[in-house]
Amino acid sequence: MRFADITGQDNLKRHLAQTVDAGRVSHAQLFTGASGFGTLALAVAYVQYLCCRHRHNGDSCGECPDCRQIEALAHPDLHLVFPVNKQGKKSGEVIRSDEFLPQFRTLFAERRGCFSPQEWYDRLDLGKTLKGMIAAREADEIIRKLSFKSFEADYKTMLVWLPETMNEEAANKILKILEEPWERTLFILVSEHPDRLLPTILSRTQEVCVPRIAPEVLEREALARGVADPLQARNMARLADGDLLELGHLVAGESDAQRKEHFDLFCSLMRLSYNDKHLELVTWAEEAAQLSREQQRGFLRDAARLLRESYMLHAGIREISYLWGEELAFCTKFAPFVGSQNIEPLIAEIESASAQIAQNGNPTIVFTHFALSVSKMIKHL
Repeated sequence: MRFADITGQDNLKRHLAQTVDAGRVSHAQLFTGASGFGTLALAVAYVQYLCCRHRHNGDSCGECPDCRQIEALAHPDLHLVFPVNKQGKKSGEVIRSDEFLPQFRTLFAERRGCFSPQEWYDRLDLGKTLKGMIAAREADEIIRKLSFKSFEADYKTMLVWLPETMNEEAANKILKILEEPWERTLFILVSEHPDRLLPTILSRTQEVCVPRIAPEVLEREALARGVADPLQARNMARLADGDLLELGHLVAGESDAQRKEHFDLFCSLMRLSYNDKHLELVTWAEEAAQLSREQQRGFLRDAARLLRESYMLHAGIREISYLWGEELAFCTKFAPFVGSQNIEPLIAEIESASAQIAQNGNPTIVFTHFALSVSKMIKHL
């Protein structure tokens, strides 16, 4: 995985290359950002650049043995840890990342390092509710592997994808080695939700914040993927919100049915809220709770988007609103109910509900509280 293989992020790629060239390699780094920003791919490209013996022009060569092995996630000095689980796990059974390494390598190669946690869990066939995790026994394995000398590269690298899925026991076990690693040992943590990591882990790592991909980059990507209409490509880039995975769903039309379902749920919630239909809101919450957790989080993301767009219509800045069709018609009528007094509390309520769902909170309780809280904030302004 070369930097050149990654969509966008040119400034960050240059910065990462310059730190390696200058010998400023922190022993513990935390790459933060959504999967669709290319966070995992950037972390692997960084390791490949660090280990490449013929790097030039700010990128690895892609041809030497180290580059080829790292691109295949098969280098003997690159160790991988990621959340795993399986259906029908027996009580006390220990499951480690190494057992699922072939599947992880395959998915990484197919998606060029850009895939969501849910896509990984789907590959593991975990169903709607079961999620992956990094157990305490995995932390023991991390320490054991890093105790050996490196085989070929200058650095031994431990790349942990989604460290926020570690339980507290596992996280505590790696604290000492994070603070005082063996010589020429590199920790790369790749996190979507660094706020869920222990403060003691955050304090021991240097953060590399991976930003959203620029809209103009996504617009070019949409055109390259076959979107013929430049205006449609621009709208897709805006709707993707800096996320390459979401852009792929939009281009393929995969998000259309789900977006319509989310829109209908949003309209129902807001109509019930401004009409003070509290009993019906409880029924609405029960309906939302039937969605899968990923669909629930997707709905909350769409709800935040529609609220922001409604606020822009209310503020009279329609020219930067990217709505059309049913969404534009509804939000135009709904805009008087969203203003400076309630937009921030509404978005905060959405973020709180999303965090609780991600932490396996009871969805019926979460959405009941969410719906009743929203109903108090929706009023004609």
